[in-house]
Amino acid sequence: MRMRDGSSDGLDATVGTGWRGALPSLVAGILLSAAYPAPVAAQVPFEQAVSDLASHESSDRLRAVTLLKAAPYPEAAVPLTATVLDSEDAIQFEAIAAELNIFLAEKIVPRKKVGLVVEVRGKISAEAAFSAGPLALGATPVPMEVLTALRTAARDNNPRVGVEALYAFGTLASEPAGAARRAMQQASGPELAAMVGSSDEALRAAAVRVIGRVFDANTSDEAADASVGDAVIHALNDQNRLIKRAAMDTLGRMRYARGVDALTQLFQYYKQGELAEAAFDALARIAHPDSTPLFVSQLASRSPAIKAIAMEGLARSGDSAQMKAIDGALAGEHNDRVIFAGTFASAMLSAGSIERLTDSLLSPKDRDVSKRYLVDIARGQADRLSRYTQDPDPGVRADIADVLGFSADAAAQPIVASLIKDQDKQVALAAERAALRLRGADPGPDR
Repeated sequence: MRMRDGSSDGLDATVGTGWRGALPSLVAGILLSAAYPAPVAAQVPFEQAVSDLASHESSDRLRAVTLLKAAPYPEAAVPLTATVLDSEDAIQFEAIAAELNIFLAEKIVPRKKVGLVVEVRGKISAEAAFSAGPLALGATPVPMEVLTALRTAARDNNPRVGVEALYAFGTLASEPAGAARRAMQQASGPELAAMVGSSDEALRAAAVRVIGRVFDANTSDEAADASVGDAVIHALNDQNRLIKRAAMDTLGRMRYARGVDALTQLFQYYKQGELAEAAFDALARIAHPDSTPLFVSQLASRSPAIKAIAMEGLARSGDSAQMKAIDGALAGEHNDRVIFAGTFASAMLSAGSIERLTDSLLSPKDRDVSKRYLVDIARGQADRLSRYTQDPDPGVRADIADVLGFSADAAAQPIVASLIKDQDKQVALAAERAALRLRGADPGPDR
């Protein structure tokens, strides 16, 4: 595979040493029943399929990649990286899909017969996996070699391959923690920032969105390099409305303080509607002290959405003195979204009850917002959620494990560990996934 600029990626020393040696004897004898009909593929030993990844024949490489996509064994992840960078686009697409399928929580079966007649095909889309969020992944660690290969392939001279690889990178980039995450951020930041300026609209959009995942403040306390954050600020001027909207979301996810002025100006320019709410929501997630007067002023907004976001911003500011203004704005309020935001503010600023938030995990309408609120509450005070690991509903227990996994609080580790042996498989998976995220959690000054 050739880069658009004709160069090669030179970051191996930073993020990985490559796969070496023979496959473990445990998997050497595994047989892969192909997505191809017999006798074209028949039953191929796992070791043979991996060996064929290096074949001089593109047909052999394509067959091997397709087999490994259909049977997503973790042991194949690093060997597959060579085909992610293959000279043939078709092989690259299959390899990218194969890498994704290894790490997804719900594996996608590329080909399955229903009864004796109907054939169902499951397409593995990197953008769809990315849009599903970090919880689309299982609990298998992602080797840095895989992330390096996908990031390199994002610079492919075929924009379609580049976009697919970039979304795959963004999907898998939510897993590394601690020092590994910092290394990944340092290695990928300059490349992602450069892609924000691409002439290809789809690649620009992907780069902006992926930056939000890689530099999400809920996964690391490391501040993003100014060149990365400033590239996203520049994207606020993009003519594409969706890219502009994605840039607002990414700045909020990054909690990028240098974006406050631009976001404030956009909010004041739009005043109402989707883009105004998006800019204001980004400000509320950043929660910079300079935004406090704006949040207070919008407590009187006639828009329930803006009023609720203002409460969220004040809640994240950590200034308990603002609770009085929030209580005043809640007087006589009947809108559920605003009242819910007030509950969140009370929990954040005055140690108010979180019962309504945890109860809402059982509500399809409120579950996502509740989880987002609980993640903020859990940062630095994971113990407030510990008793909910005993909830009789397995869905609640799984959600609590996920929330704790995003808390970046080392105190959450023993709480999560208690759920790994839960009898419910989804709870155990959520706990294992959370344990991976908490590997690099800061124990804090008092722990």
